[in-house]
Amino acid sequence: MAGQARKQETEAHQQNGRRERRGTSADGEEAPTEEARTGEARKEEARTGETGTGKARTLTQPGHREEPAAQGRIARAQQWWNRAWGSAGHERHTLLLIAKSTLAATIAWFFSYNLLEAESPAFAPFSAVLIMQVTVYQSLLQSLRYVGAVATGVAVQAALGYLAGPDLLTFALVAVVALTIGRWPALGSQGSQVATAAFFAFSTYVTAPAGIGKITHLAQIILLVLIGCGVGVIVNVVLVPPLRYRSAEHGIHTLARALCDLVSDMYPAMREGEIEEERISHWRGRAEQTGGLITQAENGLRTARESLYFNPRSRLGRHRGRAGFEGYGAVLEALKRTMYQLASLTRSLDQWRQDGSERDRRFLRGYADFLESISRIAQVLGEMDEDTLADQARQLCQLADEAQQCCRQVTDRAEQDGLPLTDPAYPYGVLVVEATRLMDEFQYTCDVLQSQVDAR
Repeated sequence: MAGQARKQETEAHQQNGRRERRGTSADGEEAPTEEARTGEARKEEARTGETGTGKARTLTQPGHREEPAAQGRIARAQQWWNRAWGSAGHERHTLLLIAKSTLAATIAWFFSYNLLEAESPAFAPFSAVLIMQVTVYQSLLQSLRYVGAVATGVAVQAALGYLAGPDLLTFALVAVVALTIGRWPALGSQGSQVATAAFFAFSTYVTAPAGIGKITHLAQIILLVLIGCGVGVIVNVVLVPPLRYRSAEHGIHTLARALCDLVSDMYPAMREGEIEEERISHWRGRAEQTGGLITQAENGLRTARESLYFNPRSRLGRHRGRAGFEGYGAVLEALKRTMYQLASLTRSLDQWRQDGSERDRRFLRGYADFLESISRIAQVLGEMDEDTLADQARQLCQLADEAQQCCRQVTDRAEQDGLPLTDPAYPYGVLVVEATRLMDEFQYTCDVLQSQVDAR
C-alpha cells in the first residue's frame, strides 16, 4: 500500500509539472505562464503608465504607440514636427535643407541687391538655392556645371547678338545653338541651363543701353551666378554639412529583408512538399523583380560615399577616423549575387516536374532546412547596425557555420539517395550547385563583416 501511495504521489507530481510547463491548471483550463503574465503586465503598464509598484512610468520608447494616431491636418502637422524634433530622419533633413536654402538665398540677395545694386539681382539667390544639394560633393559638382552652363549660354548670346543683332532670326539661332550645347553629357542635369541663361541674356541684351552697357549687363549675370553658387556652397559646408552614413546601411537592409521574406516563404512550402506550379511561378517573379531594390541600394551606397568628400564633419568628433564603405560595398555586391542565385534557383524549381517519390520529399526537406538557415543570416543583415556590428558579426559567423552544415547535409543526402545529379533532365544537380553558391556568398559576407570589425 505504501509503495502504491508513493507511486500515485509521484505520478501526481509529474502531472503537476507538466501542467506548469504547458501553462494549464489542475482542472485542465489554460493558466497564464510567467512569460504571459509578464507580457500582460507590460501591456498594462504601457496602457496605464504605471509599474507594478504603482509608481508612474514615463513612456520613452521611440516609435511605440498603444493607440492609433490622431487624424486631421493639425494632428498630422504636430506628428510631423515631433518626428523632426525627435530623430534624424527625413523630416529633420527637410527642415535643415529649407533653413540652409533660406539663409543662402537671403545672403545672396543681400550681396546682389544691396551691395552691387544689380539690374537682375534674383540670379544670385536662385543660383544659391539651385545648388543646395544632398551632399557637399554634389553641391560643388553641380555648382561647377551650373556656372559653366550659364557662362556658355551668355557667351553664345553675346557672340550671336553682336554679330547678327537682336532680332527674331538671331533669337532662333541662339536657341538652336544653346539647346545643342545643352546636350553635352559633361554638363549633366545642368545642360538645360545653357538655353535658360541664353534666353535671359538675350532679354537683357535687348533692353540694355547700347555700347559697353550691353556687355556689362551680360557680365553681371555671370557674376551674380558666381556669387549665388559661392554662397550656397559655403552655407552647405559650414552649416551642418550633410553626412549619409546610414544610407549604405539602409540599402543593405532593404535588399536583405527582401531576400529574407522570399526565402521565408519558400522553405515552409518546400518542407511540406507544397510547391505547386502557381506558387513557384510567384517565387520566380519576386526573385526576378529585385532590380529596383538593387538600384536603390547602389544609390544609397554612392550617396554615403559622396557625403564624405570635402565634408569637414567627417574629420570632427565621433566621425573622425571612421572607416570607409569598402565593407558595405562588398556586402552589397555579395547580396546582389545572392539575389541572382536565388532567381536561378526558382527557375530550376519552376522547370521541375516531381513524381512525388520519397526521395524527392527527403531532398526538399533537407533543402528547406538549408534555406531556413539562410533566412536567419538574411534577417540579421536586414537589421545590421554599425553601432552593434561587432556582436552582429559574431552572430553571423555562428549562423554561417550552421548553414554550412545544412548545405553539406543537402549534398550528402543527395549522394546517399543516388539522385541523378549529372542528368540535365532533373534539377537535383542544379539545386545542389545553387545551394553551394548561395552558401559561398553568405560565408563571404560574414567574413567581410568580421574582418571590418577586426580592423577597428
